[in-house]
Amino acid sequence: MVLYFSGTGNSRYAAQRIAAALSDELLSMNDRIKEGDTSPVKTDDLLVIVTPTYAWRIPRLVENWLRRTEFLGAKQAWFVMTCGGEIGSAAKYNHALCREKQLSYMGTAQIVMPENYIAMFNAPQAEEARQIVAKAEPDIDRTISAIAAGQALPPPRNNLYDRFMSGPVNPIFYSFFVKAKAFTAGDACTDCGQCVRLCPTNNITIQNGRPVWGGDCTHCMACICHCPVEAIEYGKKSIGKPRYHFEAL
Repeated sequence: MVLYFSGTGNSRYAAQRIAAALSDELLSMNDRIKEGDTSPVKTDDLLVIVTPTYAWRIPRLVENWLRRTEFLGAKQAWFVMTCGGEIGSAAKYNHALCREKQLSYMGTAQIVMPENYIAMFNAPQAEEARQIVAKAEPDIDRTISAIAAGQALPPPRNNLYDRFMSGPVNPIFYSFFVKAKAFTAGDACTDCGQCVRLCPTNNITIQNGRPVWGGDCTHCMACICHCPVEAIEYGKKSIGKPRYHFEAL
C-alpha cells in the first residue's frame, strides 16, 4: 500500500506514480488526518509512505498519525520524501519510527520537487517548476525500481549540517515559525470554501464570509497555494510571490 500526505500536490504526484507502477493501492493520509480517523489499515507486506519535508523531517501531524494507526499485514516500510532542497537527517527519525511500529526499515528517498513554502521562500514560475519535476522523474523511477525489487534504498547524505537541521533546528522551527496568525484573506475572497475543505487540521472556518485561521496550523500551504483567486496572503512574506500547486502545471 502507498500512503501519502500532500499540501500542494508534489507528494501526491510521487505517490500516484509509485502506486501505478507497483499496481498498488493508494491511501490519502490527508483524508484520514482531517477526519481524525486512526482506525486500523489493512495492507500488504509493503508499506510506502510518501510525504513532504517539514523542517527537515516528515510532518509532525503525519508522524503522529502513523504512530496512532495500526497497519495490519505490513512488514516493510519505505519512505519517500519530497522537498524543495534537502531532507537533512530525516532518515534517522524514520528508522526510529519503524522500530517503534515493528516494521523493517527499507530506507528513505529524497525527491527534489518545486518549492511551495511561500511563507519563507519563493515558489518557481510554471516553466521552471516543470523543469524541476522533469529532473525528479529519474529519482522517482529509481525509487520505484528499488521498491519493486524489495531492495533497501541507498542512505541519503547525513553530515553535521543535516543532523543539526533535523535535530535541534526542527523543534525550534515549529515553535517559532509554524503559526497561522499571519494568514489573511483580502477583498478578492469569494467565500468559495476551498481553503476550509483542503485544510488537513480543520484549522480554517468561514466567519462573516471570510476564512479565519485558528491555532492548529501545520504550514502545508494548501490554503494559500490553492486559493483560486489568490486572495490569501501570509503577512507581507507572500506578497507578489507566485503560488504553486502541482495540478496547475
